[in-house]
Amino acid sequence: MKHIIAPSILSADFGNLQHDIEMINQSDADWFHVDVMDGVFVPNISFGFPVMAAVKKHAEKPLDVHLMIVEPDKFIPEFAKAGADMITVHYEACTHLNRTIQLIKASGCMAGVALNPHTPVSLLQDVIEDLDLVLIMSVNPGFGGQAFIHNTYKKIKDLKQLIKGVNENLVIEVDGGVGLQNIGALVSAGANAFVAGNAIFATESPTETISKMKQLTTSSVSI
Repeated sequence: MKHIIAPSILSADFGNLQHDIEMINQSDADWFHVDVMDGVFVPNISFGFPVMAAVKKHAEKPLDVHLMIVEPDKFIPEFAKAGADMITVHYEACTHLNRTIQLIKASGCMAGVALNPHTPVSLLQDVIEDLDLVLIMSVNPGFGGQAFIHNTYKKIKDLKQLIKGVNENLVIEVDGGVGLQNIGALVSAGANAFVAGNAIFATESPTETISKMKQLTTSSVSI
């Protein structure tokens, strides 16, 4: 399966957002990762539909929208209209998860579920066939620049076992503390999509960093 690099625009320069979007367009990155935070589900606030629509206007690659919000069902159709290609909701925020997944698909988007570090992948057993993507949080959501949680490797392997013979085309995405130092090990554990914010945008040459990440995914072997 193709390995996907998804730079998080939360770490971009919002004073010159178009420049950073065009940089990602011209890079080896595959998706734009868009973090939406409401200050309730997580202790931070990011942005909503106007910024997302502005990103979509210039983006030439899919928008991978990660909703870190309570009651996501209220907003899923509007995020789809604003340009989301895939929408990921948190297991911890959904009372009726199956209904939420079906709403995402009915809105024309790929459906994903994110798991916080304390949430076991086994809780997805009853919906795993319906998902396009599972996002494993390797930090506690809300702020960039946090230290990577080592138990993430075990969760990836557990998820690989869960999808075996059931939904083997599922995208296994990792978000938080991902960089050049660990992306190879994440590939080896079984992940195939990688969100990176500071690890890309805080470097001298983000384009070169993205290329190095891509090279590391192709030189690593999944197990």
